[in-house]
Amino acid sequence: MHPIPPLDNFGCRIMICGPSNAGKSTLAAALARKLDVEPVYIDLLRHAPDTDWQLRPNDEFHRLHTEAVGGDGWVMEGNYSSLYEERLSRATGIIMLGTDRFSALARYIRRTLLERQRIGGLAGNRDSLKFRLAHYILFVQPKKRDRDIARLSTSGLPLLVLDSMAETNRLYAAWNLTRG
Repeated sequence: MHPIPPLDNFGCRIMICGPSNAGKSTLAAALARKLDVEPVYIDLLRHAPDTDWQLRPNDEFHRLHTEAVGGDGWVMEGNYSSLYEERLSRATGIIMLGTDRFSALARYIRRTLLERQRIGGLAGNRDSLKFRLAHYILFVQPKKRDRDIARLSTSGLPLLVLDSMAETNRLYAAWNLTRG
């Protein structure tokens, strides 16, 4: 179990990384409210609204990402590790969430089928289950965790690594955060 350092250690530009369906969007919203900054959901920058997660053109995505990173204060959730360096150049702290892959898959199915309005969801909510995303959650994503933690730990920024939803819940309690 990881000790929870004070929120003040993380500053006003916090990156939240971790596996799909680990609670990144919900935590970003809670932290943004607490810090009085904007939450940024990288999936919403990457995907066009009113679609079933259709990708924006790369140049548009990169422009939107650069604009978001340039802000004075933000809590930015999402991975897209090819853009880590740009985020790390402005971030003041990092939180890496964790969850087991089967719980992540169950949350993916539940939120896709039952949660029509959710934090970090695309405008228009035309979501559907995707085999490639289920495969990614179960088999691809878990292999990237150690690599991503190693990469983020070299940034010199405060880094909090949480391994489970129970640890994430401890973070909510320690920092007096509320969901929803």
